[in-house]
Amino acid sequence: MFKRTIDVDQVEHVLKTGKIIREYPEDKPYPSFLILGYVGKRPLHVVVSTDKQGNCYIITAYEPDRKLWGSDFETKK
Repeated sequence: MFKRTIDVDQVEHVLKTGKIIREYPEDKPYPSFLILGYVGKRPLHVVVSTDKQGNCYIITAYEPDRKLWGSDFETKK
């Protein structure tokens, strides 16, 4: 995420204000979610998993590629 110039504050912002657009209940060791959020006008995807105690584990964060995602950044082309 740091190579993509995404910092911790931006990830936290997406986690607090974003929208779950995909759920991966079969992921191991914990289910994960793809969250779409915006930092200013910049769209960001954050993949996070949560354990039974509610602890969050950030898997990755990235700016969705406009060639792969629709204009809503929720729908994959």
